[in-house]
Amino acid sequence: MIPAMPASAAAARPRQASSTSSVSSVLLRFGRVASMGTVTALILIAGVWASWGTAQHVLLTKGREQGTVEVTRCGGGSCSGPYSPVSAGSQAREQVVLEDSVAVAKGRTYSVVLKPGSGDAVRSGPAGILYAWVPLGGALLLASVVVAGGLRRTRAGWVMAGAGVALLTAAFVAV
Repeated sequence: MIPAMPASAAAARPRQASSTSSVSSVLLRFGRVASMGTVTALILIAGVWASWGTAQHVLLTKGREQGTVEVTRCGGGSCSGPYSPVSAGSQAREQVVLEDSVAVAKGRTYSVVLKPGSGDAVRSGPAGILYAWVPLGGALLLASVVVAGGLRRTRAGWVMAGAGVALLTAAFVAV
């Protein structure tokens, strides 16, 4: 005859299995949150990094040459034209180069800021600021999917997506 198992021992086994699965569940949840949080942070950092290369010239204009460019030529990924200074200490130039994009058209005049030590110009004003931050808008859209799906924070995901769409739409309308 097999002796009966005490009630306390029988009850302890399911609790032990339950506590083991609870610990692994917590560890998996922590791993998911940590990995998706890292991916989200990397996406947003990359968006800011990509935007800052242009945005620093547009936002921090103190001491930089400011003026206007009348675009006379476009081709090969860039547009160029004569530069007329607006700020004190800036000198007129026969030709400065703007990046050729949907934001620049031949025959139009744009307000610009010159990059220090070069003949490269960046659009200034509201359109230039918004256009400079377009990579961040794309990063916000991409990160919103990770936040909503990977972190299961749907409201935060929708807020990020809304901010990204608003930034991209504003840049499209301003340009």
